[in-house]
Amino acid sequence: MSRYALLLAPSANRVYADQAGRLSLAELAAFSPVLSGPLTDLAETTIGGVGYLTFAGELDEKDIAYLSNLSAGYALFARVDDDLLRPLALRPLARFDSDLITIPKYAGKTNEQFTKLLLNLTLLASASAPRMLDGRLTVCDPLAGRGTTLNQALMYGYDALGIEIDGKDVEAYKLFLQTWLKRKRLKHSAELVPVRRQGRRAARRMEVTFAASKEDHKAGDVSKVTVMHTDTTQIEGLLRPNCADVLVADLPYGVAHGSYDDEGGMSRRPLDLLERGVPLWTNLLRPGGAIGLSWNLKVAKRELAEDILIANGLQIVAHEELSHRVDQGIERDVVVARKPAR
Repeated sequence: MSRYALLLAPSANRVYADQAGRLSLAELAAFSPVLSGPLTDLAETTIGGVGYLTFAGELDEKDIAYLSNLSAGYALFARVDDDLLRPLALRPLARFDSDLITIPKYAGKTNEQFTKLLLNLTLLASASAPRMLDGRLTVCDPLAGRGTTLNQALMYGYDALGIEIDGKDVEAYKLFLQTWLKRKRLKHSAELVPVRRQGRRAARRMEVTFAASKEDHKAGDVSKVTVMHTDTTQIEGLLRPNCADVLVADLPYGVAHGSYDDEGGMSRRPLDLLERGVPLWTNLLRPGGAIGLSWNLKVAKRELAEDILIANGLQIVAHEELSHRVDQGIERDVVVARKPAR
């Protein structure tokens, strides 16, 4: 049995970095179903005074390609002996330059490593997991904000679908994406048009289509990001059913973030949003699709969030402990659930 050591990337967020090893172990375990063989002896290990994730198994080239996308992965080594490491080349999915993810800076932005972790866990729990490396999938974020999850989906070469109620966030994301595309000199088209339902204006749709190169554009190999400017609990009839392979959302934390209730006022309770949103979000998922959600445990118990998902016909996917501290008022957790296949 071969042994391996994975060096984690540094994180700009010190609090998250302190917990990245434990979270990455849980993420590493979630990759097991798509690998050619099991991983064993997963642990955090210090080698030469530096922390690594270590494990045993037999990795082929496709296995390494999968593990190249671990959210905090930086370098992978085969362990020749306890203190001697041989580097293995990583081949992460990276259709575009990384500054698509790193440039945007704004209050309330979800940590980029955590965004990737949540997307990975959701993909790996879905029927699309075997297509993670080479499939043209569609990722939906029903609480898109300024597009962190959408940009990560684009980095993977997937199409992205977002829903966002705040018009300023939609405009800011459109401006960023168009500016980035122009600076990269990538051929693209962009539009922001009204969407009508039963003859009345119900939303605005932002749609940007672009390719990684001129050759890709000529061949029709394009990426598409669509953002609906509307209330995520009012999307019935605006999007076709079964349009997304996975759905990922970072719920309002109930501290500086909120969602709108039925009376139009601001609610700090993410469970209220889940009760109204999950039936609609589930309808967007293809059979075998998965939903991954993160939220603040200090304002919503895990059992109640799971109950809402189960009540809507979803199956909870078991994983290692993922709750972690964000700041004094936020203890974030993750739940992943799968829509049954036909």
